Amino acid sequence: MDNIPVWSKDLVRRHLPHRHPESHKGTYGTALLIAGSSGMPGAAILASAAAMRSGLGKLVVATARESIAPIASHVPEATFEPELMERINDPDLDLDSYKAIAIGPGMLPDQRTEAAVGHLLRVGKPLVLDAGALSERAYGKTEAPVILTPHPGEFSRITGVPPEELQHKHAHHAANWAARLGVTIILKGHNTVIAFPDGEIYLNPTGNSALAKGGTGDTLTGMLLGMLCCHDNWRHAVLNAVHLHGACADEWVTTRSAHTLLAHELTELLPTVMKSYE
Repeated sequence: MDNIPVWSKDLVRRHLPHRHPESHKGTYGTALLIAGSSGMPGAAILASAAAMRSGLGKLVVATARESIAPIASHVPEATFEPELMERINDPDLDLDSYKAIAIGPGMLPDQRTEAAVGHLLRVGKPLVLDAGALSERAYGKTEAPVILTPHPGEFSRITGVPPEELQHKHAHHAANWAARLGVTIILKGHNTVIAFPDGEIYLNPTGNSALAKGGTGDTLTGMLLGMLCCHDNWRHAVLNAVHLHGACADEWVTTRSAHTLLAHELTELLPTVMKSYE
């Protein structure tokens, strides 16, 4: 695919929302993050912190009960919904109060996760699927946007496209599968591709090899969740989150080695990086 537009710094500036002087936490909505599992709280910590930094009003984390303490020690601003996965198919479970939902960091792609994703697809809220929530499935027609965040290995696993073919035609395959599945695909990597189900597609110009490290995808999921809450236009939220995630990595390498970045440091850089776009 030739002449794919780039989501530039100028476009981020034009579409980054302002914080209204008379706003309150309810203005920016409550997000639900379903993440982490017994013995694996780290991914939930990374996604939670990034979400809190990215414009939402309130964050609820649904995780294993034993993961609450470590997550809360790193992200005291979050609130928690223990055992939600056990109740996900309960007809009395009300998820209408959430503005956006993300699921997958620190979770396994098992039947339990699959059942939860199936339920969430019917809720009608913007939904981010990452890590353990990325599986081969059909989506049908959904009421709200569904956003998949695969790296090349995950993309190959859920689509069957061989990695060697994907390497040379990543934009083509991302656009093709976004249209086929009716979802938005963020195909991560060098020149990350953001492909929308209606054929709209962008390349992201930010980011570098510092992002080639565990946990950076969890951070992106959190940023997507937070920005879906504070943007009026969900597409702008997706594009801005991907751009700013990479911009934080670019800021890191201006003074430090790309070898040394830790995923949580992207979130620590975000306040300064985002301010430079306002």
